[in-house]
Amino acid sequence: MRVLVVTAVPVERDAVTRAFGGAAETLTLPGTELHRSGAFDVLAGGAGPAAAAAATAFALASASASASASQSYGLVVSAGIGGGFAPAAPLGSLVVASEIVAADLGAETPDGFLPVTALGFGRDRFTPPPALVREVAAATGAAPGPVLTVSTVTGTAARTAALLAAHPGALAEAMEGFGVAEAAGRAGVPVLELRAVSNTVGPRDRAAWRIGDALAALTEAFGKTAPVLEGWHRHDH
Repeated sequence: MRVLVVTAVPVERDAVTRAFGGAAETLTLPGTELHRSGAFDVLAGGAGPAAAAAATAFALASASASASASQSYGLVVSAGIGGGFAPAAPLGSLVVASEIVAADLGAETPDGFLPVTALGFGRDRFTPPPALVREVAAATGAAPGPVLTVSTVTGTAARTAALLAAHPGALAEAMEGFGVAEAAGRAGVPVLELRAVSNTVGPRDRAAWRIGDALAALTEAFGKTAPVLEGWHRHDH
């Protein structure tokens, strides 16, 4: 089984690729490139759900068009760094999504935010395979819980409180997971999201971010996750 790992930016892609050791093969696709190491293809698809969805869809379609069935993907992973909700997800910790939630897809009303599902169309969440979430959490020490996808990074206490009120138990926010999940879902491929926490969700304090530590945690996490993903099969529950 091949695994497609979608990150936002090259430093995240490289952090994941380092976990596999050795030199990765580079494959060029229009608008991006894949770094192939063993069963894993890693790409930097761009920031935000739209770019992530487009890059994921193109990679999946390219694999499906291949003459070799061995090039098709059995799993897509959205990976990278993100903001953690304190105190559940402290700096440097890992989070694996039990739900991938589109937290700001919907409509503002005088009575508050309505998710897209309340408007009568679309969907606002994907559920990764629960057994796989449990196995990754056990292998890496990641906390399992909802991960929110937002188009705008949270930067105020009021917005933090609103997100937690709407999504109790949320552990982290990032910008790509739901886009990756939409593309994977339409292709009929399971999805997983794994995040290393680089900052605390709340009032924006760029000086307090620990991006280097989070990237190092991401590399370590994928070193432990790779054997789990390689041994996982879609019929596992």
